[in-house]
Amino acid sequence: MTALVCGSLAFDTVMVFQGRFREQILADRIHMLNVSFLVPSMRRNFGGCAGNITYNLQLLGEKGAPMGTVGHDFEPYRRWLKACGVSLDFVRELDDEFTAQAFITTDLDDNQITAFHPGAMSQSHLNAVPTTAGITLGVVAPDGRDGMIAHASQFAAAGIPWLFDPGQGLPMFDGQALRELVDKATWVAVNDYEGQMLQERTGWTAAMIANKVRAYIVTRGAEGSVIHADGEQYVIPTVKPEVVRDPTGCGDAYRAGLIFGLMNELDWDTTGRIASLLGSIKIAHSGTQNHRFDMNEFKQRFSAAYGREL
Repeated sequence: MTALVCGSLAFDTVMVFQGRFREQILADRIHMLNVSFLVPSMRRNFGGCAGNITYNLQLLGEKGAPMGTVGHDFEPYRRWLKACGVSLDFVRELDDEFTAQAFITTDLDDNQITAFHPGAMSQSHLNAVPTTAGITLGVVAPDGRDGMIAHASQFAAAGIPWLFDPGQGLPMFDGQALRELVDKATWVAVNDYEGQMLQERTGWTAAMIANKVRAYIVTRGAEGSVIHADGEQYVIPTVKPEVVRDPTGCGDAYRAGLIFGLMNELDWDTTGRIASLLGSIKIAHSGTQNHRFDMNEFKQRFSAAYGREL
């Protein structure tokens, strides 16, 4: 099986504020916000949802390819993905655009403030889902709005099951658009904040969304995650990380675990625990693609975390 992950490929400039936003932002002055954060550490990482998810799939030994549009500055990222064994067959370079850029500031409570320049990502609709390339599972992750809508329709028309992962792209859609996307999707994955927004904009409850798809997955950070599927709720615990260094990309790592479980037809309890463990491994490393493991090590970690074999 091969997964096609439609989404962003981006450079992430990550800065860490050695304090807490809530101590610097005055609630009664939010309407006239003018605040600056001193960030002693800064790194530039390879990121974007499609890149992060396929990187993690590669670590798990599965075939996954990103599909996205990138700019003239993409070459360092291209070399990195090739070295990692990630296919670039469906990545299109646009000479007159920059690759998408995210500027992320994280505080000590793992809250994040992000500024994002979409660049070439806005042209993602120039790519079409390759229906004759042996794709057996699709993902629509945050990308250009037109591209997300087009790729969702293309997966559905081709009969390819696909995961709707709206992420930070969710605010681009009104209720009607979101209802149409959920109706086309096979699975939906959101974090708890996105889930509340999705429910408010569609006018649907969590139970109603779950009834429209094979599974509705809601992650809750340190509180774990819940998978609504088959009329059941699978409560997935977190795995205590070795150390908490950087939450950026943990959601993408979790989604790679979901996709791994789906590609291998695992039950939801096992799939969720794989996803949770992968997020725990990622959070112990700075950046979204700097963690490493092989499957033997991953299975050992799974056994140690859950007391059962994978």
